[in-house]
Amino acid sequence: MRLNEDTLLEGKSVVLVPYDSQHVPRYHQWMASTELQKLTASEPLTLEEEYDMQKSWREDNDKCTFIILDKLRWADPSFAEEECMVGDVNIFLTDPSDPSLAELEIMIAEPSYRGKGLGKEVTCMMMCYGINKLGIRKFEVKIGLENKISIAMFKKFHFHELSISEVFHEVTLGLTVNEAFKKHLLTTMDFMMEREYQKLRDCRKDGTPLFHMQAHQS
Repeated sequence: MRLNEDTLLEGKSVVLVPYDSQHVPRYHQWMASTELQKLTASEPLTLEEEYDMQKSWREDNDKCTFIILDKLRWADPSFAEEECMVGDVNIFLTDPSDPSLAELEIMIAEPSYRGKGLGKEVTCMMMCYGINKLGIRKFEVKIGLENKISIAMFKKFHFHELSISEVFHEVTLGLTVNEAFKKHLLTTMDFMMEREYQKLRDCRKDGTPLFHMQAHQS
């Protein structure tokens, strides 16, 4: 999606950046994992196919993708950006007749970053972005039945069960955004900042401090 091609979302522990070609090799490594293929219901692609996918996702108006970076690590220019990658998060506009409906998908690909609350933070950040920038009012998630941790996390966000597919071994959960939920979410996420990705990348190369780390670290 062109809308977010120069958008960086700054959270407490992570930053979300557009999915660029520089991220493809690391992403391709992740998706060679049979565990992640199973969790994301994905088929393995060649590296060339992965580059083609990245280009199409950048152009398509119904896909909004961010790469999740470790904020503290990315603030250190001695680390290449691909070394800071943690996972990805996506919004898919699945129904052309209803642009307010979106499927949300999140993947914490690096095992060492799981169980640290990043999934919760990223989910909140992406929902805020979807509500404010894309006009999303209904979210759905499709989760493998064995992924109990993700199911429990979304139920804490008041997602409720819509359907279960025994064929695909997944559950679909949904949430309709009302004014009370929107107000609570935006208040909870008032620390999130939207910034210019390219400008911060240039600052990073120059060694200019990127964030007020004391203020944003949890």
